[in-house]
Amino acid sequence: MFQTITHINAVPAIFGMPGGYEMIIVGIIALLLFGKRLPEVARSLGKGIVEFKKGVSGIEDEVNQASYSHKQPETPRPAPEERSEEFSAPKFEVPSSEPKEEKSEQA
Repeated sequence: MFQTITHINAVPAIFGMPGGYEMIIVGIIALLLFGKRLPEVARSLGKGIVEFKKGVSGIEDEVNQASYSHKQPETPRPAPEERSEEFSAPKFEVPSSEPKEEKSEQA
């Protein structure tokens, strides 16, 4: 009953696709403007479009290659150095004799 539109192109929806009469008018204007040079202009326009597409595909390839490559970095991380020095704290030594009591003199 209802049809779902899956893809809408915004440019033709806004401006509308040119029909037969519009294409003829555009062709006549192009012929008046460019005259005998029209094939050269069309050829250079086509070459420009092809170069643009090559440039865009090259950029897409670089982005895809950079985002999908999971390489290890070329320079490995330095390993932490092992410490050979031991940390020392003062050791508790048991006194060799018993504490002496000091007598306080009261005068």
